[in-house]
Amino acid sequence: MAGAVEAKLAELGLALPDVVPPLASYQPAVRSGVYVYTSGQLPMVDGKLAVTGKVGAEVTADEAKELARTCALNALAAVKSVAGDLDRIARVVKVVGFVASASDFTGQPGVINGASELLGAVLGDKGVHARSAVGVAVLPLDAPVEVEIQVELVDA
Repeated sequence: MAGAVEAKLAELGLALPDVVPPLASYQPAVRSGVYVYTSGQLPMVDGKLAVTGKVGAEVTADEAKELARTCALNALAAVKSVAGDLDRIARVVKVVGFVASASDFTGQPGVINGASELLGAVLGDKGVHARSAVGVAVLPLDAPVEVEIQVELVDA
């Protein structure tokens, strides 16, 4: 049975995807006390990247913003895999977003807004968080965007 968070996702026309399997030697998410830390989540859909390349070159900022939204959805799936229920989220503490950027692209914050806005739409005040948006030369699999999140759980 889906809880309130997954019902909100459905209301937004979204469904929680399966957890993206690790690409290397790590876990998609790890719980430590009341916190869950996700590994960096790529914008994988059905096991593959729909888009590759650098933002500001092969990928537009608007496309990348949508990809960051997908990353956040994948991060929520990773959180659920260790928390058991997304309704246990007390708050999103931190979001870190990486944007594979063309050398002259400086719109990383706008791109990562895709993840932040999704978390806010789904979790309301619990989705308000601290954040970093970082431009990088390249990401795994030539992904344009990668997002990781840290959440605090209601200890149950």
